[in-house]
Amino acid sequence: MKLVQQRWTGSESRKPSTTSIHIYEIRPRADKQGFDLISDALPLSPLWYPGPNAISNAIRFAKFHSGSHDAVIRVFDEAGNVIETHEQMTEFKHS
Repeated sequence: MKLVQQRWTGSESRKPSTTSIHIYEIRPRADKQGFDLISDALPLSPLWYPGPNAISNAIRFAKFHSGSHDAVIRVFDEAGNVIETHEQMTEFKHS
C-alpha cells in the first residue's frame, strides 16, 4: 500500500500546469501600413491594424480576447526590439 501511495504522490508533483498564458505580439508591417497582431491564441492570425491608433487598438483587442486567461502582450519596433510589454494576470476569488 505504501508503494502505491508513494507513486500516487510522486505523480501528483509531476502533473503539468493547467494554467495557460496567451502570448501576443504586435509588430510593424513590412509595407509600413500599420501593425499586425500575432498570436497562437487567435483563430485568424495575424490581424492587421492600420491608422494612428493601431497599437492601442491591437492591445485593447488582445486584452479583450484573452478573457479569463493570463496574457502577455509585447509591442516590437522595426528592428525587432520589444518597446512595450503589457501583462494581464487574472485573479480568481473564492467565496
